[in-house]
Amino acid sequence: MDSGARPGEEAISGGRISRLQEHGWSTVAVCIFLAAIVWLAFGQTLRHDFVNYDDDTYVYQNPMVMAGLTRGGIVWALQFGGIGHWHPVTWLSHMLDWRLYGLWAGGHHLSSVILHAAAAILLFLALKQMTGALGRSAMVAAVFAIHPQRVESVAWIAERKDVLSGVFFMATILAYVRYARKPTSRWSYALVVMLFALGLMSKGMLVTLPFVLLLLDFWPLGRLTPEMLASVSGAEKRARVWRLLAEKIPLFILAAGSCLMTSLSPEKLPPALQLSFAARIANAAVSYFIYVKQMVYPVDLALPYFNPPAGFQTWQVIGAVGFLVAISAIAWACWRTHPYLLVGGLWYLGMMAPVIGLVQISYYARADRYTYLPQIGLYLMVIWGAADLFGRSRAGRFVLPVAAFLLLAALLPRTQAQASAWRTSEALWTHVLQESPNNYVAHNNLGLVLGGNGQFESALIHFKKAIEIQPSYAEAYNNIGTALSRVERRQEAIVQYEKAVNLRPDLPVMQNNLGTALAREGRLTEAIPHFRKALEINPADADARSNLATALSLAGRTDEAPPQF
Repeated sequence: MDSGARPGEEAISGGRISRLQEHGWSTVAVCIFLAAIVWLAFGQTLRHDFVNYDDDTYVYQNPMVMAGLTRGGIVWALQFGGIGHWHPVTWLSHMLDWRLYGLWAGGHHLSSVILHAAAAILLFLALKQMTGALGRSAMVAAVFAIHPQRVESVAWIAERKDVLSGVFFMATILAYVRYARKPTSRWSYALVVMLFALGLMSKGMLVTLPFVLLLLDFWPLGRLTPEMLASVSGAEKRARVWRLLAEKIPLFILAAGSCLMTSLSPEKLPPALQLSFAARIANAAVSYFIYVKQMVYPVDLALPYFNPPAGFQTWQVIGAVGFLVAISAIAWACWRTHPYLLVGGLWYLGMMAPVIGLVQISYYARADRYTYLPQIGLYLMVIWGAADLFGRSRAGRFVLPVAAFLLLAALLPRTQAQASAWRTSEALWTHVLQESPNNYVAHNNLGLVLGGNGQFESALIHFKKAIEIQPSYAEAYNNIGTALSRVERRQEAIVQYEKAVNLRPDLPVMQNNLGTALAREGRLTEAIPHFRKALEINPADADARSNLATALSLAGRTDEAPPQF
């Protein structure tokens, strides 16, 4: 591997530009290589189906997406936040895919694979532009491209927001490098702002990107190095620091706006699944450690990961905190001689902060997809560190390429195997249960697959297992009610629907299902309030409105029914 930028070296000088020009054909070769390994890892997804885990909500049962790119759809995408997220550009990408591919899931997968390949190539180009280190940059991008923890982001159609925001994230950094070479160019800065805005509208997790740009100012761009500050007066030091902060104020404003939009449509959690602040701190510390462990040893990957029912043990929390403190101390001690350690460590810690669990955003503890961009910081630390440690000797210059090849050769089949589990819903949840037998979401969703195939008794076994693991899981009670209704056990179904509604009265589908079950038993007076409640939560629920109209008509309230129809 090549030497890369050293502390104090001007990473964007004219001498460096001449080096970059010498890399022309090598750069093209690396880009082709990255596209090829992404295809080897994820090309199989073109034969995969949709899965019953948000793909319905995002694509094949979403009427706005299925209408394709329309004026009304664009307005809806800019306003919609009913699933706890605001990402209009992601919605528009799904609408475009529907216009191109319709119900062919392989086409939707193809778009995700192309976007991921583009993100990997842009990452390589950005790192090479900043450091001039072709080999190291290529290795960081290659590990990013085919690490098994990327599978969830690429093979899951509903997670389009990861790969799409990844493209804008890398493109923003590339545009920022161009701006850093000529800070007086308004057009260059405008491009940075525009790309960042598109990234935020793809996934709000990019709110940390302005901080990443500040880290890059330190290394490898060298816009604020210790040597540089030591050569100027105190007033000049403050002026240089302020200039770097001031130029990012528009980016911080955009990030704050994204946070505001997300806060207007938060994901609602039932009280039973909400964690205390102490439990959230423990989960954050342990998750930081587990993400690192799974990066090094990517086995037992599941979807999703849950907190232990009794919480984490004290020794687990202390051990995780100790590990993070030790790594941070090493990075801080070496910040002058090996600045990439500090930059990479802060990249990882900072980018992971929005999803580490201090602010609880979902019912699960962590997810592989959360590592999509933050883990790049860890790759920088390891790959640049290995090159510095071993690349100076003749033996090291031979060993490092061999080690790089062996690492990629080990990662690729593991990623291919992980991606193959996403070929169908049944394959996915069977795989998850093999890795995580007490995963109640997997039991519930496998039950949905079996029920859809008419295997209602087998489905009931999995729904009941989900409740046994998580007694407050309203979705499983609702699905038991649906399965019982399909086999004409209506009275039992009503009992299960009532349990679901008591746990999650804020979910319109459960209100509607209970109302439907009551109406079928002739209990119209009891059914009508549940239809009204469903419409109070979601006025656009056409099923609930139709059911309300029918129930009013059957109840003889003919003056109220026509407006609902």
